[in-house]
Amino acid sequence: MRVLALLALLLGTFTVSAPRPAGAEVVRVAEFLADCPFSHRLPDDPIIFPGLPGASHMHSFFGSRVTNAYTQLSDLQNGATNCNPAVDRSSYWVPTLYQDGAPVEPAIVTFYYLGEGVRDDIIARIQALPLGLRIVAGNAKATAPDDSTISRWSCLHAGHVGASKDFVNCPSGTMLESYLDFPQCWNGRDLDSADHKSHMAYPVAGACPSTHPVPVPKLRQVIRYPVSGDPSHFRLASGAGFTMHGDFFNAWPADEMERRVRDCIRPIIKCGADGRPS
Repeated sequence: MRVLALLALLLGTFTVSAPRPAGAEVVRVAEFLADCPFSHRLPDDPIIFPGLPGASHMHSFFGSRVTNAYTQLSDLQNGATNCNPAVDRSSYWVPTLYQDGAPVEPAIVTFYYLGEGVRDDIIARIQALPLGLRIVAGNAKATAPDDSTISRWSCLHAGHVGASKDFVNCPSGTMLESYLDFPQCWNGRDLDSADHKSHMAYPVAGACPSTHPVPVPKLRQVIRYPVSGDPSHFRLASGAGFTMHGDFFNAWPADEMERRVRDCIRPIIKCGADGRPS
């Protein structure tokens, strides 16, 4: 009986800690992610207008539930979040979308952290995003779409429509979606800058410029709104579709961010929200 009990224990232990099946292949994409649905809406912006409630156009906030005009890093670290994974205490926000004057909040919001955009040898030395980093991507004051417009609009499950710098007409039954890539080259010193952009840069020819030599994961925000049809009915709180922009206030615990960069980004492995190979 004692032998049987020991055998059962060993088998049970093996079942619980079974390794990845032999031959199972990881997906060679440098990626981890956070799913962070809509949290709240306020005319605040703690990066652009810190300490000035109501000074901004309306923003839709994701992730941290506590973000307002007065938010500091410690508030995010100690506050509630709706992100999956829950270790991501970061705050993300964008101008609110309106349809015929009524606010529309996204149905799906995903933030991807990627290695793409630079050469593989540079991916291999990507560094973790520093705790407390603040970034604004896009141009809220744009007056027309131009070469500097980095945001794109498209339709979920309707690729034939094509991407555009402004709102697009999505077929009934689809959703309007927005893509925006943040810069992935850091100057290695500053967590913010006067214009909230200059401490970061986009890569050039697959490498980071000498002024911003530290490669970090590229943040890509993908937001899907439950609307479709005539784009003349849409506007952002900041204006036309080409004024889409995103704000990011990094509050990932340093060890969690570093683990994901080490295990997912540098070895070019696609990971899920838990930071494990998916």
